[in-house]
Amino acid sequence: MRILRSHPPEVPGDDSNDLARFGYRQELERWLGPLSSFAASFSYISVLTGVFQLFGFGLTSGGPAYFWSWPLVFLGQLAVALCFAEMAGQFPLAGSVYQWSKQLARPLTSWLSGWIMAGGAVVTAAAVAVAYQVVLPQISAAFQILGSPDDAGLTNTRGGAENAILLALGLVVFTTVVNICGVRLMARINDFGVLIELVAVTLLIAMLAMHVKRGPQVVLQTQGTGAGHSSGYTGAFLVASLASAYVFYGFDTAGALAEETKDPRRHAPRAILRALVAAFVAGGLLMLVALMAVGDIGARELGDLGMPYLVKSTLGTGLGNAFLVCVAIAVTVCCLAVQTAAIRLLFSMARDRRLPFSRVIARVSPLSRTPVVPTLLTCLLTLALLLVNLGNRHLFYTLTSAGIVLFYVPYLLVTGPMLVRRLRGTWPRADHGPYFSLGRWGLAVNLLAVLYGTAMTVNVAWPRATVYPGDQWYYRWGALLVPAVITAVGGALYIVHRRTSRTARRARP
Repeated sequence: MRILRSHPPEVPGDDSNDLARFGYRQELERWLGPLSSFAASFSYISVLTGVFQLFGFGLTSGGPAYFWSWPLVFLGQLAVALCFAEMAGQFPLAGSVYQWSKQLARPLTSWLSGWIMAGGAVVTAAAVAVAYQVVLPQISAAFQILGSPDDAGLTNTRGGAENAILLALGLVVFTTVVNICGVRLMARINDFGVLIELVAVTLLIAMLAMHVKRGPQVVLQTQGTGAGHSSGYTGAFLVASLASAYVFYGFDTAGALAEETKDPRRHAPRAILRALVAAFVAGGLLMLVALMAVGDIGARELGDLGMPYLVKSTLGTGLGNAFLVCVAIAVTVCCLAVQTAAIRLLFSMARDRRLPFSRVIARVSPLSRTPVVPTLLTCLLTLALLLVNLGNRHLFYTLTSAGIVLFYVPYLLVTGPMLVRRLRGTWPRADHGPYFSLGRWGLAVNLLAVLYGTAMTVNVAWPRATVYPGDQWYYRWGALLVPAVITAVGGALYIVHRRTSRTARRARP
């Protein structure tokens, strides 16, 4: 693979002229530089958010050996990211996955990719916002507003679940206000948050490394987690891999912000790949030294309270709380990035007249130069999803898994059509230009991306009682039911939209 560098430096106005070649005019504020583009993708992945949320789940499900799911998931998603980097260099348009699918596949496919991913963004924003409950009450009992002190840091008790929703509502309102104010404020907060996250994870790795109590061979221990699975430890490992799968997605955000990025054909592909690699290195080292440093690796609290308990029990309460504050900042900017990407996706689809009330949704504020209606829509939908599940202690893992599926499917709706075009010899196109290209490795990488995406989608959605507890059937089938409902509603809207458009065309004189 290669990044060709023969294109001349951009001059003012070139980005807007480039956008005009796709039939769009510059409405959003083109302000982001390469660092902000990287930060947008990295904050969406958010190592501290994902690892602190699901470390306990992974360890309980697969023992310390669940660590190996981290490099395996990374390799699969790296193949996806490489395909996306090619697309970002060719189509620097807001909406990323929707726009990329539109260039490769039929209209229905691109519609579904955008619609499903919009639903995934709402579900993911809710799941990320719930992470406040994992962190804030373990910093101070004052954040445990509902429930009892025994619910602090827990989402699987009624009091913990109620408090999780309350804290999440506050976070979503905050990110909405920031996004309404415009991309400059969003980028400044996001850049600051990513800087704090990078510094914090580096220091945390170093300090945990000073407290190691066992060697790296700890990652070979399964702690008997294979018992009870018909396929032995393979079954346990597949369950535990959900903890890693939850972290490694959203790296396409740099592409979603392409119309607000300077020289996006060059910077967006690099930002996508750098964010993914940085998250892999930082998260992998953090998990490794954490497993080597924890005092009692079989402690029940590790499964219940996860990484926050590990950090505080290893480094002490004061230093541990300082790191948890950094984690709370990471959760904040992660939720901000999730909503930002969703807003650009809805704006992009509405601009193409692919949504109901498209003219209103696609309108850009002349003051903040940001789409205000999509911002309010994402806020209201996320709040509604949280409120519907108020006090539901089974909410967390269902939301998490549904969010993963709702991203993996749209990703497949890009990599799948791209693979078909490669096999037909129509991708890359003859006018690919001097931008990111996989070259002779394209077919192999693309095939790996499709195979991995399909396998992990099935793995995440599989209705396991160990992952989706609850007396009602819809808890166990939630990771399939939520995407199915969103897809069905989207398909119905698409059919109505097509019929309405045909009727309007026939009525024209």
